[in-house]
Amino acid sequence: MKGLIETIVMPIVDYPEDVVITEVEDNFTITYKLTVHKEDVGKIIGKNGRVAKAIRSVIYSSTLQSNKRIHLDIQ
Repeated sequence: MKGLIETIVMPIVDYPEDVVITEVEDNFTITYKLTVHKEDVGKIIGKNGRVAKAIRSVIYSSTLQSNKRIHLDIQ
């Protein structure tokens, strides 16, 4: 899943070396924390959150077979 997030995010940002994805797994959820350079946060979120919603949609749809819920936090 980290590879998918990296594949989506890397072309969007200006500072790809600052992209950090950490995974926190719980009993019922898996949370991916996406940290980017402070200048790239706006690009990842997009106007009215459209880019962030699109990224989340792709990630959520790719894990429909899993019993755990997936969350993406953008920091």
